[in-house]
Amino acid sequence: MAKFFNEMTADGLAHTASTEIREHYREFCGWLQRQSAETIERKRAEADLTFRRVGITFAVYGDDAGTERLIPFDTIPRIIPAAEWKQLQTGLVQRVKALNMFIHDIYHEQNIIKAGIIPAEQIYQNAQYRPEMQGINVVSDIYAHIAGVDIVRAGQGEFYVLEDNLRVPSGVSYMLEDRKMMMRLFPELFARNKIAPVDHYPDMLLDNLRSVAPMGINDPTVVVMTPGMYNSAYFEHAFLAQQMGVELVEGKDLFVSDNTVFMRTTRGPKRVDVIYRRLDDDFLDPLAFRPDSSLGVPGLLSVYRAGRVTLANAIGTGVADDKSIYPYVPDMIKFYLSEEPVLNNVPTYQCRKKEDLEYTLSNLPDLVVKEVHGAGGYGMLVGPASTKAQIEDFRRRLIAKPDGYIAQPTLALSACPTYVENGIAPRHIDLRPFVLSGKTISMVPGGLTRVALQEGSLVVNSSQGGGTKDTWILEK
Repeated sequence: MAKFFNEMTADGLAHTASTEIREHYREFCGWLQRQSAETIERKRAEADLTFRRVGITFAVYGDDAGTERLIPFDTIPRIIPAAEWKQLQTGLVQRVKALNMFIHDIYHEQNIIKAGIIPAEQIYQNAQYRPEMQGINVVSDIYAHIAGVDIVRAGQGEFYVLEDNLRVPSGVSYMLEDRKMMMRLFPELFARNKIAPVDHYPDMLLDNLRSVAPMGINDPTVVVMTPGMYNSAYFEHAFLAQQMGVELVEGKDLFVSDNTVFMRTTRGPKRVDVIYRRLDDDFLDPLAFRPDSSLGVPGLLSVYRAGRVTLANAIGTGVADDKSIYPYVPDMIKFYLSEEPVLNNVPTYQCRKKEDLEYTLSNLPDLVVKEVHGAGGYGMLVGPASTKAQIEDFRRRLIAKPDGYIAQPTLALSACPTYVENGIAPRHIDLRPFVLSGKTISMVPGGLTRVALQEGSLVVNSSQGGGTKDTWILEK
């Protein structure tokens, strides 16, 4: 079995009496050793029952077994010491700042293209590029107001950015509910450990959204816009609206009049200033994008172009989180900020390049291959875990459309002890912190830790059977 960094133990094994426990896990491990198996099992059952009652589910499209599933929750937390978090936070703020500058640049001066750092066709032929945004000024030059950056740990414990999610990043509700559940099940742990709080995220989000209201609006009306109850992340849309104390709306609840967006209410039309939208660009305005969309608001783009409503995230942010653009983010940081990246990318082969394609085709059994527009763990090949037939299928895809794929080495992702059917065993994890950009860049200490529950699996996505853990950032 490949060696991997274990978050809890220094020897990479599951927690046993003989393993060397890392310093920041010692208090928790001492507590865990004093708990009976029956107590832990009872608490796990209580968590499942509560999540089901509250309706914390995730819809899986095309799932014949049912439209909604409970995301498995593990009661062993992922713990990060203060010094490590400080490094991560510094790197995340740097990265998101550069990404926002990049998006502004490509829709205005295009300096990064003129400098020859990114080929023009990588921008203009990208499916997520929106020519309609060319020349549009947005408040504070912020495009990705909410970013979910996927972080993995490999090697001797080095952090890497695996992916930037800038369109409609999801998962923050599970971060909040996981923490609430742990505090409910094990209040004594929070009395014994100095764990940084995350429950103020909705307040931070609302303050952030209000800070980017159109010019001249002093008391902005903020709404959360959802595609509706059949969307896979509908629970989160409703949860965040409720937590922020704002209206949850669908496209049919909004209309445009006098170059202004209004919300229908029982007291008559009410102006809307900031829309935290949780649906993709294509569906926002049937007059500008997909004419068959019944989810959007006719005329929304014209109001947006006039600077009379703020959309979070902005239209056209997807070009910066596309996997074909990902390899250039370290160059963006150097170009826009004149700084060295604090967080490294995973080494990436761009299959549109002849030499990278040749290398990828020669090493498919050892690589992870991803569609540049893919998401959710779909459209990818994990070479070491794939059959010969699957590898040959991807070989044909790569040869037919090389510019549609990137490849990366198969990282031995770090693991955290996790409750499984036969006890406690290491399972691979990642981390999605949420970075808010407005007048300032801010984030709560923590994020959503996702765990691949199948032994040996590296795919943590909930749509692919992954679970979640509470993430503890220890305060000094």
